[in-house]
Amino acid sequence: MKALNDQQFTRYSRQIMLQDIGEVGQRALLETKILIIGCGGLGTAASMYLCGAGIGQLVLADGDDVDVSNLHRQVAYREPDLGSNKASALAHQLNGINPDTRTRTVNKMLDSDRLAMEVSMADLVLDCSDNMATRQAVNLACISEHTPLISGAAIGWQGQHMLFDFRRPSPCYRCLFGQQEDLPGGNCQTGGIAGPVVGIIGNMQALAAIKLILMDSPQPAEFHQFCGNTLSMTRLAISPDPSCPACSPYHAKEAHHADSPQ
Repeated sequence: MKALNDQQFTRYSRQIMLQDIGEVGQRALLETKILIIGCGGLGTAASMYLCGAGIGQLVLADGDDVDVSNLHRQVAYREPDLGSNKASALAHQLNGINPDTRTRTVNKMLDSDRLAMEVSMADLVLDCSDNMATRQAVNLACISEHTPLISGAAIGWQGQHMLFDFRRPSPCYRCLFGQQEDLPGGNCQTGGIAGPVVGIIGNMQALAAIKLILMDSPQPAEFHQFCGNTLSMTRLAISPDPSCPACSPYHAKEAHHADSPQ
């Protein structure tokens, strides 16, 4: 790992003071590449704190443009950004936060081939998208590439985020949510959203990402549910679905490999 320079020691001094981070941990953050899929409320919140923390590269993927209805919760954007591609506008803001964090943008929705390629090049994926089809596709790509996934969602006063560490056999997003399509009223456009809820979930995704980078061992799959009305958080372990069409073939392949003579 490359040694920190004097300016970096000063910039990250409050993080380096933490026993769980230190200089070694900060260098690990600076060498990590994270793919963020979706630059809405979740993606803007998560990316700003990951950039501030000194993540080495953030790849930002979103094909949408900034709309005035986004501004109450997607706080990285400004009035002059209206009509601009979200990934490009977000990269512009991040470049002004921390020069240590390199940004690259994908200014379109990721099709299956491009998604697989981007996931394969990332150390970690944050799914900050707003629809079930994308979440299920990202889940499959991360399983295939053995890439850890932190998925988030929010609607109304409720938010949730999930960790799936696919560096080892793990339950997956489809084990938890079997459906392939969104339920009626299941997005912010039709169901509404309290702005700070997406900020909380996006920041929780960023914090989970930082913790995962600093941990040497694979992490258990967990589901975290936040209620904005009661300000409460519930945490549950995620159990694998033996018949899950997404991850059960992967589990069977790993088991066969483990049982094969060496």
